[in-house]
This record gives sequence, C-alpha cells and structure tokens, in this order.
Amino acid sequence: MLRLSVRTLRSPLRLGTVTLTDRALATNAGNFALGNEVFELLGATFLRDKKSPDIYDANHVADARPTTPAQIEEFLAAVDREYKAAKHRRFEVDYRTPPEFVARLVLEGYEREDGLLSLLEGELLGPAPKEFAIRPLETEADWEAYWELMLQDWREHIARQKRKVSDEIARQMFETKRLKQPPVQYFMAYVRDKPVAYFNSWAGIDGVGQVEDLFTLQKFRKRGIARALIHHCVADARAKGAGPVIIAADPKDTPKRIYAGMGFRPMAVQSHYTKHLDG
Repeated sequence: MLRLSVRTLRSPLRLGTVTLTDRALATNAGNFALGNEVFELLGATFLRDKKSPDIYDANHVADARPTTPAQIEEFLAAVDREYKAAKHRRFEVDYRTPPEFVARLVLEGYEREDGLLSLLEGELLGPAPKEFAIRPLETEADWEAYWELMLQDWREHIARQKRKVSDEIARQMFETKRLKQPPVQYFMAYVRDKPVAYFNSWAGIDGVGQVEDLFTLQKFRKRGIARALIHHCVADARAKGAGPVIIAADPKDTPKRIYAGMGFRPMAVQSHYTKHLDG
C-alpha cells in the first residue's frame, strides 16, 4: 500500500517533533512514491517498479537508518535481494541519514548527486506573468504531445551529462510519470496552439504541496512561459489544499536562481547516492 502520511521523525535536536523541513522532505519523498510499489523493510522505505527497473526515481531506498557495521551489512544484503532485477542501487540521503551509512556508501563507490529543495511560503515575487494558453493533460493526444516534449528534455539532459542512454529509458520514465496522475496534475503551455512547455502540481502531504518537472523547448525560452507555468501550478496546488509549496532543482543549474528570485527559499539538500552494477 502507498504510504503518503508523515510519520514521526526523530533527530538528536528535534526528538519527537516534525518540522517544516521534515514536512517538505516528506512531500518530496511522497512524490517519488506515487504510482510505485512502496513497502517498509528494516525501518527504511523501499520504492519499486518491476516494469521499469532502470528508472532511478521509481527504484530506490529512502529513510535508511542503520548505524552499526552489522546493521549496515544486513541492510545492504536486503537491498540486493529486493532489487536483484535492477542494474543499479540508489539511496536517497538527507540530514537524518546516519553518517556511518553514508560513509559506507562512499567506500563502496557510490556516486553522489545533490538536489536543492526550496520552499515558497508567501506569494510569488516579481512581475506578473505574461498570459499563455495553459491546459491540463487529459486525453491520449495530450499525453502523446507531452511525450514528444519529454523526449527533447531527455535528450538535452543526456547530452549535458555526456552519456549514451537509449530512448527506451525515457519511455519507461514517461510511463512512471503517467502513473502519478492523479493526484499529480500535469499541464502544458501552448504558443499558437503548439505545445511548447510543461510542468506539474500536487497538493502534497500535510499541507505542503509541490511543483515539479519544468521544461520549455529551447526556441521558446526567455519568453516568460516558465514563469507563467510556475504561477499556474502554484495556484493549482494551493487551490487543492497546499499552503507552502516546494520545488526541487539541480544545484549546478541556473533554474535555482530563477526560483529564488520568485520567492522560493532554500530549505534542504537531498542527496542521491547511486551505483551502477554493469560498470
């Protein structure tokens, strides 16, 4: 069963309390969980999609808490059993993850990538957005148009990372995204009835919503389309019950500055530790 509620989180400084940072991290983790098999084992949260075993977001472990060498050995062995069909191992790590476990991942050769989580509590800052046609994805034709945009996004991403990865992986990712709606709502922006950008919104968990997955075709950038989508999706999440709204960004990329300029303040860093088993 999908577990989307915030459980009591403990740390040496915040024993028995759930902070706004904890709630933001729970919403981000809950977004990953949507549409996937979710189960708890040895105190951690396991996400799995057997139909798309190569997708990191759909096949990873969060909330790892082992500290002693024996606990870590038992935990890693359990991960190997549960993900024996996957060609990778991946762990989501944040400030609550025991340093002993993180150190073991580093020893084992896991590669680290950081994600910057920012939060908007008030209204969006800056000039009012320009008006563009923004419509929710509802039909098969909408999803096919989304796929064409997503494929461009995927190829740009792979080119930046200088990797050679099959478009079949992008198709698996597309299928995992479709499983999130509902409750996530995807939107596309149009110029002269041509879909040129997308974004999504979710009311989230415990009053903290999320907007995610922003992309605009290169020739339509710097026209205010992304800003219009951010305004639209924040409003949609809040209309469905969210108060604060989070957004994730690559710390090495420029969108983080755009989000900060619009009123999102840095809240937490979530790291991804990944190991590829096929070399």
